[in-house]
This record gives sequence, C-alpha cells and structure tokens, in this order.
Amino acid sequence: MPLSDSIQETFGKILIVDDAPHNLQLLSSTLSNQGYNVRCAKNGKMALMGVEHDIPDLILLDIRMPDMSGYDVCRHLQEKSDTCEIPIIFLSASNEVEEKLKAFEIGGIDYITKPFEVSEVLARVKTQMNFLEAKSKIRKLNAELEIRVQERTAALKQANQSLELEIQERRKIENKLLYDALHDSLTDLPNRNLFIDRVDQVLRHAKRHHDDKFAILFIDLDRFKVINDSLGHLVGDQLLISFAKLLNQCVRNNDTVARLGGDEFTILLESIEDITQAIQIAERIQEQLKSDLPSANSNFCTSASIGIVIGNHRYENASELLRDADLAMYQAKEHGKAQYAVFNSELHEKALRRLAIESHLRTAVQNQELLLFYQPIFSLNESKLVGFESLLRWQDPYHGIISAGEFIPIAEESGLIVPIGVWALRESCAQLKRWQASLPNAEDLTISVNLSSKQFHQGNLMETINEVLEETRLNPKNLKLEITESL
Repeated sequence: MPLSDSIQETFGKILIVDDAPHNLQLLSSTLSNQGYNVRCAKNGKMALMGVEHDIPDLILLDIRMPDMSGYDVCRHLQEKSDTCEIPIIFLSASNEVEEKLKAFEIGGIDYITKPFEVSEVLARVKTQMNFLEAKSKIRKLNAELEIRVQERTAALKQANQSLELEIQERRKIENKLLYDALHDSLTDLPNRNLFIDRVDQVLRHAKRHHDDKFAILFIDLDRFKVINDSLGHLVGDQLLISFAKLLNQCVRNNDTVARLGGDEFTILLESIEDITQAIQIAERIQEQLKSDLPSANSNFCTSASIGIVIGNHRYENASELLRDADLAMYQAKEHGKAQYAVFNSELHEKALRRLAIESHLRTAVQNQELLLFYQPIFSLNESKLVGFESLLRWQDPYHGIISAGEFIPIAEESGLIVPIGVWALRESCAQLKRWQASLPNAEDLTISVNLSSKQFHQGNLMETINEVLEETRLNPKNLKLEITESL
C-alpha cells in the first residue's frame, strides 16, 4: 500500500453529550443526515466511558448537567494523553461572557449558545472537521516530502528543485490554513482569535506608553434572530456580510473590525484622543444603519446596540476589555434598540452583584430564605374581604432584603423561576387552606398567585397545578392565576 494511502485519515465521528433528550435527538438526527457517525451520551460518566471505548473526532458537550458538568468532563479528558487533543464544542443556555471565557480557558475550541440554530451547529462542526482534515493533509504532505527527498538524494539538483516546489506548496497550504483559522469564513473579517491578539498587542503598547488610548466597540444587531427566522438563513447571512462592509466603511484604515460569532461584531480603535472619537464612530454606524441593507429577496432596516470601553494600561488582557464592552452593550440594549452605552465601573459592580444574587438564589428555597406576604383584596361594593394576593420576597443573609424587581428577572433568565413558582403556588394554596380551616366564613376567599412565562414553556403547567390542588386539598374555585401582559 502506498504511504500516502496508509496515512489518509477520515474524520466524522462525533460524540454528543447532553442531558436533554430532545437536544440529543435533534443534534443526532441532523448530524447523521449530514453523513457523520454520531454517538450520544446523556451524562458525563457515560461520555467518559464512551470515549474510552472509541475516541471521537469531535465532542459537542453540554455544560449544565447533573452529577458531572461539561467542565468536569473536559478536565478529565485533558488529563489523559490520548484524549487531551479531542476538540470540544461547548453547548450552554448561558450567554454570559464569564461562562464563555471559562469554556475557552479549560480547553474548549468553540461555544454555542442554546437555543441553537441548526445551521450554526452544522457550520461550526464542518469547520472543525475541515480543520482536522487539513492537519491530516499537512502530515501527508510532510511524509511524502520526506520520502521523495530520500529517494532523490542521488540526483541532488533535481531533488532540490522538487523540494523547493513542495515547500512552496506547503507554505501556501499552511498560510491558507492560518488565514482561515484567524478569519471568519462568512464575512472574511478577523475572528475572535485574531481580534484578541491585536487587542493584546495594543494593550502591551499602552502599558509602555501610558498616555496612549484606544477603544473597543462591542456591537450586536437588534432583532437579527427575527430576521433570520422569518426571512431565512440565506438572507441573514447576506445581512451579516452587508453589515461587515458597512462597519469597515465607518472606521479608519488602521482600525480592526472583527466578527466574534453570530451577530456579534467588535471594533478596535487604535490611538484615539478621547471617548469622543469612539462615540462618533458609534453614531456613524447608527446613522448608516438607518439606510436599508439590501438582500436577495427583501429590503429591511435593522439597528444595533453598541457597548464602548476605553482601553488603558490598567487593563491586564483583552478578555477584560471584551467583558466590559459586552456589559456596556447589554446596558445599551436595556435602554432600547439602536442605542450605545459607555462602560463605567458601576456596570461591572452590577454584573458581579447579579452573578452573586443568582448564585445565592439557587439555594434560597431550600434554605427557607424566600417569603410570601399576603396582600388582602377587598370588595368596595360589598365592603368585605374577598381574598389575598401572594407577594414573593427574599430575605438574603448576604444582601438583606432583595426586591422582587431585582431578583425575579434574574430568576426568569436563569430558569430558577420555575421551581420558585411551584413553591410559591404550593405555599399559597396551603396557607389559604389553613385559613379556611381556622377562620369562620373563609370558604369563599381566594388566593391570587402570579405565573411566569417561563412556567408556560415547561409544558407540564396544568399537571403541576392539579398536583398542588390535590396535595393541599384546595378547591380550584379558590385559586386565581395572574398572568403578566408580556406573556
């Protein structure tokens, strides 16, 4: 068998690790239809056992799993020489910058946010498979080159000429691979890796020259998912390409425009005088976006939320700058569409407090820190008490009384509102039942309980309500469920 044939490798074995059956089924069927050899594991232990039996070419790994997280699985694989180089794409419902940074720090090569787009998963899987195949081709070329040199030693002049040609071809391939590794395949902009490298270079220069200032703009297209879902991914891709060209037209030649992924873009503005220049760029982008971005079949207008951070020698690395720019971008989104916001220390403190609240909130129910207050409801026509509305409060041992307006949005975003909502429903029904048993003429009193939109997405809301009513023996006529206007 020729050497070139003996080292030819094929890549297509994928291991999907996720505790959500519908995610496993969707990813497995989608990737199998693309010709990949797919195996599934519903938890970390099964994944590690599967890898010992048959090492995959690529792992799609969910972060949030019971017993063993995706991070733990990754660490186990990193400790072994035969599995430490398996490329891992993390899957997570979290879009927090800290979560993404942690994924890359422990060895992940990519990060996909749930709910994921199938086309995005396929594109990222294909990119990794192509990269593995390209590395194999380089090994093949190197091996062939060595054999040819050995065979042609006698004819040194001719061998040197052939060798030079092979080296040039190899350099072309390596340069192409290097370019592809540092650039976004859709927009041809620098990708995250190249952008971070350039920011680190500018930051090192700023540490030597403290007066030198630069800025980073973190840009997120508003309503991109709506456009993508309604008009299709082809139109969405065309929008991203047009937006990339627009950004390049709004900056100077020495500035860097990059695509981090999805609809997230960044701009590095080097050697600026003050914040005014960065704001002018942001306003210029917003102004340009007021014009239509043409697509193949449709014309539409979009807007962007922009976060701005001024870099200086006090920052340690590019990740810190991206974190602060991302925080400012989300601040802009909170102010409405087509806005920009400049980072300040309060945003960082707010993010840290939000993270701490979410962490403590996970144990608040079991530690009996959540309280229900009951607001009486009176009928003015009949001048009598007709019921109560249960109001959720939190007595946190670290932060004191935390208002519902602060922790409820965090609970909804993290999904903790579902178990909290069930607890509040059960406690409210039980309390009304106790009042009915101990107070005269209380059998017609009602209890009003708020429902979150997240509870409707669980699919078993009716079963949960029935279970609570049966458990507390409360007559259904005494229970009122209040639904917010946003739902």
